[in-house]
Amino acid sequence: MTKAANAASGLSPSQPSASLSKALLSAYRTVRDETERRAAPLSSEDQLVQSMPDASPAKWHRAHTTWFFEQFVLGEHVPGYKVFHPDYAFLFNSYYVSAGPRHARAQRGHLTRPGAEAVTEYRRHVDTTMEKFLSNASATKLREIAPLMEVGFNHEQQHQELMHTDILHAFAQNPIPPAYDDSWSLPVSHRNGEEWVALTEGIHTIGHPSDSFHFDNEKPAHRALVGPVKIARNLVTNAEWLAFMKDGGYRAAALWLMDGFATAAREEWEAPGHWRNIDGRWHIMTLAGLKPVDPTAPVCHVSYYEADAYARWSGSHLPTEMEWEVAARAGLLNDPYGIVWQWTRSSYAPYPGYRAIEGALGEYNGKFMVNQYVLRGSSVATPEGHTRVTYRNFFYPHHRWQFTGLRLASYSI
Repeated sequence: MTKAANAASGLSPSQPSASLSKALLSAYRTVRDETERRAAPLSSEDQLVQSMPDASPAKWHRAHTTWFFEQFVLGEHVPGYKVFHPDYAFLFNSYYVSAGPRHARAQRGHLTRPGAEAVTEYRRHVDTTMEKFLSNASATKLREIAPLMEVGFNHEQQHQELMHTDILHAFAQNPIPPAYDDSWSLPVSHRNGEEWVALTEGIHTIGHPSDSFHFDNEKPAHRALVGPVKIARNLVTNAEWLAFMKDGGYRAAALWLMDGFATAAREEWEAPGHWRNIDGRWHIMTLAGLKPVDPTAPVCHVSYYEADAYARWSGSHLPTEMEWEVAARAGLLNDPYGIVWQWTRSSYAPYPGYRAIEGALGEYNGKFMVNQYVLRGSSVATPEGHTRVTYRNFFYPHHRWQFTGLRLASYSI
């Protein structure tokens, strides 16, 4: 959450409606403005492109996050509200089956209409109506919708991250690589302290322990046995990955899961995503355009398959998400947040006792708990404030268009 959104958490039943209204308005404006800030460098043509089925056009992200507030807040809490356009629910619903039919995900890039300017008008209409509603609603109504608003804020922040990763993937397909932002750079990583930190065997609480904002997949908090294990304090770097490549790592079948080796062969992987070999030197496509690979930077745009193969090559493993959480909570890791999401070897599955929330929002996480792996931390594309130690990101093992990297674990104590 943004700091403003955070102010809307933990509301007191006696909180005056004026202060609650102000907190929600501030949070709403902050989140919505950040989406437009991220869209600002993009042309109308940029906002239409969908470079693969897993990505979405920038204008679709802008419209979908707007539909979320129109559908779940205005449509359900403002008597007599009339939708901005009767077709937009079909075009901009994502996967909420309970909310009605929707346009096929893989065909979002075919939507030349509405254009980017029409989406701007849609956002302006919903923003105006939302601000009027939040300014005039009673304290009772504001307290009722505050949890829903927080979901909306965090949902839009997730799409803000996708706006960066999706446009980077699109630009990376261009033979003349464009820059989204000439000033963009990956944050500098920190390497200090011992290479490995030891977690002795113990029982730890895993998951979100309080009522502050969290997604339902972070609950319930539960006890888990962790350790003994060693966790790498630092993220794996490009220099270390280059050594794996030089040693034939992408061709060594014994290092790979069968599906991973087949995927690597089919997709002709020989390096991380967005890397290009130009005259014998490796370059990487970034949001600032094509740049030489920095050996000291953490490797990113690697799939679970690649991360797992690298871990085997190094004589180590990927950590479980429980091991990662315990080490991060104790402050033992360098750069757990803000550079790359880190693959774990934990399958994305429900915690013991998990139950999805009721209604359409119950489709947010639970129905995806199969065939994917958990990543922990956050990345350079993650909006400020949208980070916590219990956050469970998840992707399919072949995905690598996100800012995904790794750190290692070892059971040789």
